[in-house]
Amino acid sequence: MPAVDDILFSRRRAERFAQLLDEANGARRHHVRSRMDAQLAPVVAVGQRLSTDPPTVEVDQDFRTGLRAMLLATAEREGLGTTPAATEPATTARGWLLPAVTARRARARGAILVGIAAGAIAVSGISTASENAVPGDALYGMKRSTERAQLALASSDISRGQLFLDFARTRLGEAAELRGDRIGYSAVLDDMDADTRQGVRLLTTAAAERAEPGSLDTLNAFVTGQRRAVSGLLDGSSRLDRERTQRSLRLLDNIRERSDALRAAIACGLPVPTASDTLGPDPNTCPGAR
Repeated sequence: MPAVDDILFSRRRAERFAQLLDEANGARRHHVRSRMDAQLAPVVAVGQRLSTDPPTVEVDQDFRTGLRAMLLATAEREGLGTTPAATEPATTARGWLLPAVTARRARARGAILVGIAAGAIAVSGISTASENAVPGDALYGMKRSTERAQLALASSDISRGQLFLDFARTRLGEAAELRGDRIGYSAVLDDMDADTRQGVRLLTTAAAERAEPGSLDTLNAFVTGQRRAVSGLLDGSSRLDRERTQRSLRLLDNIRERSDALRAAIACGLPVPTASDTLGPDPNTCPGAR
């Protein structure tokens, strides 16, 4: 449970943000300044910009369809919207009747579902507007939060692995925008390589456990396209940027070698490898292989 001081600080921070946003939109200015003002200024600027010039975006139809299916499945699982079977009223140890409590909980679950749906749809416009944000932009945090939400909603390790590879492609686009900014460029490539390793580990593990190379096909297609795009970052870059880019290229080469080794191990019927590292299962060489 958060400390009382943390709760009070968060509340004061929220109240001060509301005051600054009102002031930015023409309300009467408060005479007292706060040490939080400098930290809140970028967020206030975003809020003012969204108020005066809201992004003209629409919720993607696939997003609506997927959200509706998720909510309906949850409602069915929780028994929302159905008439409960007639049973004897349950009681607690003290003899209190429970039907009213059960009904309130059902209504609360329904309200939570409605709130999730409304919040997801309301945020989707801002999420779309943040797609082109890069590190340092005000909406970049929203962009990364959206990615974490996608991972949370993924239905399997294979889906999560593919998402991580998609995020690695996104980090590559951000790196292209940050060339010349040595610190920012290196940091975003670090994130790209981390997303790559996460995705590779999930996909190679799935391939080894299922003895099916389908996930490796996805992996190889990613490596081919990603390596070509990462190599494009070398053109006109500084010495330090080239050295950092080469590290990402070596990682992609290692991934392709691991994918080929796993494919060979699956083809010759080797058991699931017991050794593992950041790229997932590390297979033995097939008998008779050179």
